[in-house]
Amino acid sequence: MSFAGKTALVTGAAGAIGKAIAAALAQGGARVFITDLKQEAVEAAVREVGGERPLPPMRALGLAGDVTREDQVRAVVAAAAAAFGGQIDILVNVAGVVGQGKVEDLAVEDWDAVFAVNCRGTFLFCKHVVPLMKARRYGKIVNFSSKSGKTGSALMSHYSAAKAAIIGFTQALAYELAEFRINVNCLCPGIVLETGVWGHVSAGYVKNLGLPKEEVIKRFTAKVPLGRLASIADVVAVTLFLASEGADYMTGQAINVTGGREMH
Repeated sequence: MSFAGKTALVTGAAGAIGKAIAAALAQGGARVFITDLKQEAVEAAVREVGGERPLPPMRALGLAGDVTREDQVRAVVAAAAAAFGGQIDILVNVAGVVGQGKVEDLAVEDWDAVFAVNCRGTFLFCKHVVPLMKARRYGKIVNFSSKSGKTGSALMSHYSAAKAAIIGFTQALAYELAEFRINVNCLCPGIVLETGVWGHVSAGYVKNLGLPKEEVIKRFTAKVPLGRLASIADVVAVTLFLASEGADYMTGQAINVTGGREMH
């Protein structure tokens, strides 16, 4: 899939999924700006995605930023815009956190932290990138929700609520930006085994359900009609499609990548 001449900003891009998306966009010809919480991780991801040589055609640049802080989001977007001559064609909001616990055990701080990263972070990057897209009357925004945003997951009430909010935000923004030829969609992945998030979640289920990790995986896999859990490649493929001109007639959609477990 060609992204020649396009520019992209990917949040959460030091993580497994975000980095894979950034790399795939760069391999398709896009110039990519990477952001994540820690500068060391961003620099490592830039080297991995864009190559070691700081010479044209450098495909990746980056700057650390906290997605929950508007001043830092503004700085990241400004740096990306400066690097790309004011052009940001694609925004992929991957940054997110997960939490787990019985509702009666959740602290208000736990609830707020999950909403701050997942929802506020997505909102802030859209807020500051959209004016650049409007000016050029073109843009592709891909937000990351979750299967849990469609059907809530037990022991993850705050995460499920936050991811459902992202779907609503995506749909509202799709209506708002359609006249500017800006497509806004979101992904709703199921469990992706190759990520650190799954390691955190599985540890929580092992603790709360009293089951070995292998049994937890077996139970989740049994619920998937296609008989396996998602891979990073599965998620990347759908993200690239939504970021491409092949998705020009799609907006406001929440696309499941769940192997059939979620069908609405």
